[in-house]
Amino acid sequence: MKRQLYLWAGLLALALGTAGVALPLLPTVPFMILAAFCFARSSPALEARLLNHPKFGAHLIAWREKGAISRRGKWSATIAFGVSIAIGFTALGLPWSLVPVGVAGVCLSWIWLKPEG
Repeated sequence: MKRQLYLWAGLLALALGTAGVALPLLPTVPFMILAAFCFARSSPALEARLLNHPKFGAHLIAWREKGAISRRGKWSATIAFGVSIAIGFTALGLPWSLVPVGVAGVCLSWIWLKPEG
């Protein structure tokens, strides 16, 4: 039962990560990291496919081995948060428009303090 739950969670994370390729504010790699985590506990074949993927494999392996995020990934996240902040300021009134600023500050601090890989 536990293995099936991990499999379904991995498939959901994979679907969300795939949607993130086309949707600019939905992150891709964090969902792929979650999918790899779930597949490691449910389906070694699916985990191997993710780790050998030409686009995401290197990012997943760098995260798994060193907790590293590429410089390009860090800048992509920074730009995405900037867009979110701009949308928040145009669509929300005070004080709600400050929420994306706070979230971005916390998340980007964490992202930029991670090693690069």
